[in-house]
This record gives sequence, structure tokens and C-alpha cells, in this order.
Amino acid sequence: MSKLILILGDQLSEDVAALKAGDKDRDVVVMAEVADEGSYVPHHPKKIALVLSAMRKFAARLDAEGWTVAYSELDDTDNTQSIAGELIRRAAQYSASDVIATRPGEYRLIAALEDCPLMVTLLEDDRFIASHSEFETWAKGRKALRMEYFYRDMRRKTGLMMEGDKPAGDKWNYDHDNRKPAPGEVDFSGPMRFTPDETVEAVLDLVERRFGNHFGDLHPFWFATDQGQARRALAHFVSHGLAKFGDYQDAMLADNRFLYHAVIGLYLNIGLLEPLEVCRAVEQAWKDGDVPINAAEGFIRQVIGWREYVRGIYFLEGPEYPRRNALNHQRKLPEFYWGGETRMRCISKAVEQTGAEAYAHHIQRLMVTGNFALLAGLDPGEVSDWYLAVYADAFEWVEAPNVVGMSLFADGGVIASKPYVSSGAYINRMSDYCKGCHYKVSVKTGEGACPFNLLYWHFLDRHRDRFSKNARMGNMYRTWDRMDEDRRTTVLSEAEAFLERMSAGDLV
Repeated sequence: MSKLILILGDQLSEDVAALKAGDKDRDVVVMAEVADEGSYVPHHPKKIALVLSAMRKFAARLDAEGWTVAYSELDDTDNTQSIAGELIRRAAQYSASDVIATRPGEYRLIAALEDCPLMVTLLEDDRFIASHSEFETWAKGRKALRMEYFYRDMRRKTGLMMEGDKPAGDKWNYDHDNRKPAPGEVDFSGPMRFTPDETVEAVLDLVERRFGNHFGDLHPFWFATDQGQARRALAHFVSHGLAKFGDYQDAMLADNRFLYHAVIGLYLNIGLLEPLEVCRAVEQAWKDGDVPINAAEGFIRQVIGWREYVRGIYFLEGPEYPRRNALNHQRKLPEFYWGGETRMRCISKAVEQTGAEAYAHHIQRLMVTGNFALLAGLDPGEVSDWYLAVYADAFEWVEAPNVVGMSLFADGGVIASKPYVSSGAYINRMSDYCKGCHYKVSVKTGEGACPFNLLYWHFLDRHRDRFSKNARMGNMYRTWDRMDEDRRTTVLSEAEAFLERMSAGDLV
């Protein structure tokens, strides 16, 4: 009897576990575009178009290679519009009762498959470098789960940028060299862009009809949608952008959305690229003398270090992790996160870019939209849902630890040893956002004071009991305590007034 092989929209790799366990001559590959997956949060239209286009092309590839593929398009009249429903329908059609699936990257989908009345076997997703058991073993007994030490183990395991037992250059981490402010000129044209073909155009028409009311611009659509295109995008970045990626990876410019970033995380996260092929291409460029060591190491750390680490945290911490709220922040997400007007130029530019591209790089997410959300006490559940919705590379296993843990400290310190908060000074140093802003980053209180300056101290004051004894935050509290009482009172009252205006929906 045949079995059903389930392939999800972020599992578009021929070596995904479920496909490797299948029998091409007997089993049936099930792939389904379902309304449930497009709407459990209001996903960016570009994100939906990316996944559906890549799914259709991957299904066609499997069909050409001799697999029997049962593919459900979103508008199919028989489509039950859920993954479990489509499995049940295909089981009846093909007289199958057993399903082989690769464990999804979201607890929501894992629960749906475990509740499915069919016999579902979940296989570990072995496209990652660290297995769940390997991460659990690493984490066991540690007082703090800091990424740096996990990353070193991944370097040793893969051999990437290693010289025997030692890291290349005798340093594990070159992050100190990767913090230059925005350059005056960027000589990289940005990520490779692809013209939609017939398959993609059909998907774009579908997405416009079904999800056109979601936040974000569908057009122009330029993402890679198959493995060949994704590999070309990788090669383009390695050849033309990687050399300066390290230096300027934290920089931000209002009129340059990509600087020297690769924009390949979305391809990694749906399976069009594999982590080791990406890292080996970067390592080879360094070995060939084409890129400096800080650029190659910094990029590889993001892939085999941070990406693997946050996945480990997500599955280690369990299904409740995405809804943690250690700081008890309850304020509603302001409308300007969805494109509403704001006088804060940094927020406006980051959200504008997000809407246009379904993309923003890690510092825009961490130190602009994330930093503001933490300072303002926004509900981490609402913030997390926003990030999951608006970015093309966002799937819960990678999004939740980055947002709940790293950006919002809502996990209470599982990931970060201190909250990543800053005043407007950091944004001014790393970007040109403050130029032309309604607010003045140099103004601390009174007319035109930068909200980040006010909210920074407000955050520290309201969470003093939790953070004042943190070794990494002592200087901040000593600075606050040295201010005269009248100034502290003014800062707090102006911050409260700003938050009240924001919550009331006033223009801020």
C-alpha cells in the first residue's frame, strides 16, 4: 500500500527527510496551498507569493523526476484549506492510511499533524547542522545558553574556517570589526532580482485576488523561486557584496534598503539553499583571497551559529515560548507598524522598507522596530505576530527566539544577558535616519526631544528592580542616578505623555 509523503512550503529540498524516506515507485507526494497557512497571521503578499511560487516549481520538478505528486492549488474547488484536511482527502483518493512528514518548524503545525486521524510519522528535519538531541546535550547543565560557545562547537563540527583545532586567524569571532557606521557610498547593486515567469505570474494574480488587503506591496516581485535562481543569487552576493558585508552589516541608510546584505535567509528558510553550501561558498571566497576574514566569519556565524542556535532554543523551550511576557508588557501595537503615519523617521523608514520589500536587516529589526517595541512596553505577542507576518524569511522557529528572546527580552533572559535597549544615539551613529526627522536626537527633553531618549530612561526606571543589579547595566543606572531629581521627573513625565498620546492614536 502506498504512503503519503507530506512536503510543506518551507521544506522544498530534495534531501528533506520525508522525501528521502519515500518510495518514488509507490508513494504519493502531497503538497497543498491552503488558506489556513496564508491567514493565521496576515502574511506579507510577497511572502505568500514566494512560498506558493516555489512550491509549484518544486512540485513540477518532483513530477518530472518520476514522483506521483498530488498538488492542491489554493483555488481548487475540492481543497479543504487545511494541511490535515488535504491529507485526509488524499488518503481516501489513494487508499493510503500512513503519512510520512518532516517535523514542521512551528508547534502549531506539529500539533495539527499529531491530531490528524491518519497514522503520521514525523521525521527529524536533518537539513540543519545540529539535531535537537545535540542541542539539548549542549544546553544541559549550563547556567547560561550563550550562542558564542554553541557557535564554536558548530565550527569544530563543520570544519568551517578552522586550521586544525584552532579557528582561522586565532580568533573565533571578528564582530568587533563589523560595526562601522553607514558609508557615504555603497558600491553593491543589491541582491539579484528575477523577472517573474509564467508560473510566478499566475501566483501573483492569485495572491492579489486573495491576499491583496494584507500589509505590504506585492509588486514589484523579484525573489528567486527555484533552486537554480537561489544559487545564482548566492553567487552574485559572494562575488559582489560579501567583501564589505562584515564592515557594514549593522549600518542603515534611508535610501538604500540592502547595503551589502545577501537577502538569502528567505531561500535558506524554505529550502532552496542549504546552510553548508552557503557557508562553503563564503569560506571559499575567503580562501581565494577575495574577501577579508571578518566578512567571511561574520556571515558564517549568522548561518551555523545564530540560525542553528535560535532553532535549538525554540524547540528546547517548548510550545509556550512564543507567548512569553517576562516583563509584563501590555501596550497595543501602534498603527504605524502597519504603515500608519509617524514623525519618527527611523520607524517610518524601516516600516516603509518592510512594506515594500518584505525585508529589513537584523539591526533595523533589533535596534529600530524591536528597540522601540521594548522601550514602549508593547505586547510581545502582538509584536511577534507582526514580525511573523511582514517578513518573507519569518517562520516561527526562527522568528520567535529573535523577537521574544533577543529583541523584547520577553523570555526573561534565555537568549540575551541584558535587554537590547538604546537611546537615539545608537541609531544616529549607525544610520542617516535622524537627519530630517521631526525629532532631534540631540534633544533629551522638551520640544522636539527624541522619543527614544525619553523612553530609554523610562524603561530603565520602570524595570529597575529587575535590571539594576545586572552587571552589564550598572553604568546605565549610575548615570540615571546622577541626574538631578527635577530632570528625572521631567524625563519620566514626558515619556508617559508620549506613550499616552501614542496609545490614544495621536500622531507621534
